[in-house]
Amino acid sequence: MTKLKGPAKSRAASATEVARLAGVSRSAVSRTFTDGASVSAKTREKVLAAAAELNYHVNHLARSLSKEKSRPVCLLAANLDKPYHNLLLDALTRQLQADGRMVMIINVTSDPESADEALQKALSYRASASIVMSGTPPEAMVQTCVESGQKVILINRSNDIENVHHVQIDYHQAMHQAVDYFLEAGCTKLCLVSSTKGTPSLLARERFFIEAANEKGAEVSVWRSHETNYEDGQRAAHELLSESERHHAYFCITDLVACGFLDTARHTFGVSIPNDISVLGFDDVPQSGWQGYNLSTFAQPYDGIAQRVIAILNEQQDQDLSARLAVIPKMRRTIRQHNNKT
Repeated sequence: MTKLKGPAKSRAASATEVARLAGVSRSAVSRTFTDGASVSAKTREKVLAAAAELNYHVNHLARSLSKEKSRPVCLLAANLDKPYHNLLLDALTRQLQADGRMVMIINVTSDPESADEALQKALSYRASASIVMSGTPPEAMVQTCVESGQKVILINRSNDIENVHHVQIDYHQAMHQAVDYFLEAGCTKLCLVSSTKGTPSLLARERFFIEAANEKGAEVSVWRSHETNYEDGQRAAHELLSESERHHAYFCITDLVACGFLDTARHTFGVSIPNDISVLGFDDVPQSGWQGYNLSTFAQPYDGIAQRVIAILNEQQDQDLSARLAVIPKMRRTIRQHNNKT
């Protein structure tokens, strides 16, 4: 076939230009790039040759706006540098893309104004759904999204907002297992190393851990820093291990806090873990399995959360509000070192 010649361009070629160069109709170009559409082999060959000459690519975004499932799904997330959010984002984006959906990530802060702005962007991009991983958006903005035909899914957020889907983790079992883990090792004086951030998931872990300790007759106190980072774990260890009478065990609200706590305990105070004290983390981030930490922890059900989100998105009809709360029931406990504290 004679090579087609088209003008050099610094912008994206259009389907009309491909049709003109190939000598076919605009609809023939569309059928060529539509799976299952009827087009002759000769026409297809001419269109593909012209498209290659012009470096033409189908605008899938423009096509998708007319199809509900192909419209973007917006993920609203903060603290994207934290391992927990990385793992949840990986599970969500991987499964959303496997389900044939385009994903848009909007980086937000934890304040309502940031979530409000993000939802406005989701509306302007005609998103089919917004998945809120961080922050608590204003209820009025959420209702605007719902009234515009958009699904709103809140992951581990407040239950106070109506007309949305909630995906939450039941931390009850995991926190009771954490207390049992300590008690089995003879640890009866426990400390919960937490945060003042007051997110729904942190508050749930605190509540169930304290509840379990009280039920089982263990002494428990709570120490809080502002964030849930490595540095907060260091600060906790400096203060708590400087006390004249130390706790037997420390449950750190996240693995990052636990890693900071462990490093300071070992290198500043010369504490042997688990011989002198016991430490548990939460999230099962990759760092917890590093040889320097070998941290026992609880894994969040990242894939389970993502699977439930996909199921909600694929529901054809909205369910009654009473059926919109999806609780992921199980946590996986990862024991990396024997708890020999006596």
